[in-house]
Parts: sequence; structure tokens; C-alpha cells
Amino acid sequence: MDPGPTEDRLLYTSDYLRYGRQMILDGFGLEGQIKLQRSSAVVVGAGGLGCPALQYLAAAGVGHIGIIDHDKVELSNLQRQVLHSEQMIGKPKAYSAAEAIRRINSGIQVTTLTEMLSPSNALSLLQPYDVILDCTDNAPTRYLLSDTAVRLGKPLVSGAAQKYEGQLCIYNLGQNGPCYRCIFPKPPAPQAVGTCEETGILGAVTGIIGNMQALEAVKLITGLHDGNATLLLFSAISSPPFRSIKLRARQPTCPACGQQGPKPHIIEGTDYVTFCGGARPNWLEQGLIAGSPGERIRVEDLRREMDLQEQYLLIDVRPRTEFGICHLPGSKSIPLSELLAEPATHIPAIRTTKIFVLCRLGNDSQIAAQVFRDLDPNLNVRDVVGGLRAWSQHIDPQFPIY
Repeated sequence: MDPGPTEDRLLYTSDYLRYGRQMILDGFGLEGQIKLQRSSAVVVGAGGLGCPALQYLAAAGVGHIGIIDHDKVELSNLQRQVLHSEQMIGKPKAYSAAEAIRRINSGIQVTTLTEMLSPSNALSLLQPYDVILDCTDNAPTRYLLSDTAVRLGKPLVSGAAQKYEGQLCIYNLGQNGPCYRCIFPKPPAPQAVGTCEETGILGAVTGIIGNMQALEAVKLITGLHDGNATLLLFSAISSPPFRSIKLRARQPTCPACGQQGPKPHIIEGTDYVTFCGGARPNWLEQGLIAGSPGERIRVEDLRREMDLQEQYLLIDVRPRTEFGICHLPGSKSIPLSELLAEPATHIPAIRTTKIFVLCRLGNDSQIAAQVFRDLDPNLNVRDVVGGLRAWSQHIDPQFPIY
């Protein structure tokens, strides 16, 4: 049995060995480890950013870690969400992540919350923690977390990652650090904000940003942070990969953290989804809408048309990278951007040729088909309801879904 702390020894005997490599660092020492042991941090989002952040917070010895995530583990998560495993598919991410970090460090306290963060519960859920880590992927939650951090007077370590790029910032840092609203007073349109499913993500990018979120949290807790508010930009395919931007001070007129102007009833009185332009479009559902008669074709009917061996043109408007992953036999790759640039050049010489347009989910194909109709209303052009996802579900179960 490991004897507990005593008057002359503030950690368990085994803790000196566990944490010794960081305790011997100049400026860290025993004092820094005690601060970590007595501190608490909450990670909102146990996904691509949250998993590496949780790993290193647990390994460093943060005494109490909260995990907030209402989602469940899916197979597509495993490429980047490194705490989850195949055995945990279908289980709540918060429970999966908690189980994983307890295996890393059984001496820490872990609290799991599987409810969705909202204006009605954000203050009470986040109040017990010293540092908040934003590891989410949507604008409404980012604004909610920032406003809550300001109200509670806590630093918000915010990360983001998409494609080959990521960024890191600490909002509400010190007495004059800006909040998220100061830097981004107006949210982007929901249609302009893609998810990892739509735009793609290199898993190691989320690992880099998530690890750095944990690093910044450790620096804040131990007093190693210099207190300067900066935005760190990362690109996996640029040289050098990191770029740091000094942030301006807190804006006096900011409705969340400013000292001037009217102060609206922020948080409880804010509909964050409406503020951010409404709910993010459900592209899967939109791609399945039947549309006007004669404008769209279902995959079952497309299959029959292809089996007739009659002359037709099957256009795939996905990016060429996606076309290279998988495509239907006989389909022609014309990315939507190219088609929109010069649509007339892609009309078949024989105007009576049947034209079928498809994409991944059945959304971009609608745009392309309408462009053809605008050029020539007499063209026989239809796009495919549900796109290649529907083809995999209803025609060929072996056709890849990605």
C-alpha cells in the first residue's frame, strides 16, 4: 500500500516517480504538481480535439477532469478520436473517454456528463471547474462557451481543426483578454461552415491542436503562461507550420465582456442557434427531397436506365479526389466548380442524350442539373436523389460510404 501524503511529503510516494520528469523542470517543481493535483478542468467535446487533450490532462495529473459530450462513438470517429476503440462503438463518448483516461491515471477524479450544453445549464455545469476547454465543432456552442467563461471569470482554451489546418486561442485571459465575441462579433452563415464529414480532416491535425490545448491548460494552472492573448494558426502542409497572431485587447462595446454600452441578458436570454443563422443544414435529408417531377431520379430508376444500354451521360460532380476514391462504372468526372465555370462545354453534342447528374449525397447534383436546364430547358437532365450514399444503401451494399 502506497502511504499517503504526510506533513513533509505532499504527494503519494508513487506520485513522485509518476510525475518526476515534469517536476524537475525549472519553474515547475513540486509546487506546480500540487497545483495540478488541486485543480480542475472541463473538456467540452470528447472528439478529435477532446481526446488528445484529455489524455495529456490526465497524464499530467490534473486532479478533477470533467467530460461533457452528448454524442456516441461511431466507426468514422476512430481515425482521429484516439481514446475510443472499436469495442466502444455505440457507447456515449463521455463514458468511453472517461474509461480510457482512468486507465491512464487511476488517481484522478473524472466526472462525465452526457447532456447537451445549453443556455439553461451551461453556468451550473461549468462553474465547478478552473479551466474550460472548448473542443467542439459548431459556432453556437463556441459562443455559448465564451459567454459562459466571461460570466464565470474563467479562461477558455479554444481549439479548432479542419482539413489540414487548425487554430488555438485562450479567450477571456486575464483582465484584458478578449472573448470569442470580441474577435468574431458576427458568426458565419451555417452553409459556410463545413463539418469534418463534409470537408475532411487529417487525424493528426486534431491531435496537434488537442495536445496544445492540454499544454495551455497546464501552463495556466501552474502559472507558466505569460498572460499574452494570441491566436496560433497551424497548417500541416505549410512551412513553417505555425504562425502566431497577437490579439487586440477586450473590446469596450462587446456585449459579453465589454465595459461600455448596453449589456443584454446574455446566455439565458440568447438563442444561440438563431444568433448563428439557424440550424446547420442537414445535407443528408436535403439530398433525399424528391423535388419537382422530371427533375430528379431515384437510384432504382437510374439502375434500370443504365441496364437498358441506351445512350446516356452520367456526370459525377464531386471533387476529383473523391471520384478517385469510388465511382460508378461509366460515370464521367466533372467537378461542380468546373461545371459552373463553363457549363456549355459539358453539354453533349446530341441534345437528346439523357443526362444524369450525381454527387455524394444529392445536393451539389441539384445545382449542376439546374445549371444545365437554365442553359437549355429542352435538355433531358435529371439528378440522382440521395446520390452515391443512396446507391450504396439500395443498389450495391458493397459500394463504399465515406
